[in-house]
Amino acid sequence: MTDMPAAPPALADIQDEYEFLDADDRYRLLIDLGRTLEPMPDALKTDATMVRGCSAAVWVYPTVLDGDAATGARLHFLADSNAAITKGIIALVLLTVQDSTAAQIIDTDIEAALAPFDLKNQLSSNRTQGIPNMIALIRETAARYAA
Repeated sequence: MTDMPAAPPALADIQDEYEFLDADDRYRLLIDLGRTLEPMPDALKTDATMVRGCSAAVWVYPTVLDGDAATGARLHFLADSNAAITKGIIALVLLTVQDSTAAQIIDTDIEAALAPFDLKNQLSSNRTQGIPNMIALIRETAARYAA
């Protein structure tokens, strides 16, 4: 039996559940969400894939899924963190763009998609300071593939 993580739920479903939870249960929900990330091989956890400016170590690595000439390849991100809550945060960020084309990622307002979670007020500034850097790395990656 393999220990594969469960498929992540839809962002809207998480938001519906999140808004009814108290602070402790919101932490647990983020930790559980982090457990849904696909395992990221240690060989991909390098300086080149590390997100700068996070209090915890966070790695994000893009992979390319099949696409077509009209829409372009879809990007699928592998990610990991050495902190459970931060792992949940990057999982939440990835839910906004996972398996989208580079153009779709560039057009996605990730901050607006995450706004209902009010992470800046729910988590310590240490936990949230790296979120803009996570988003910037994802956008920069999409821009490279869109070019």
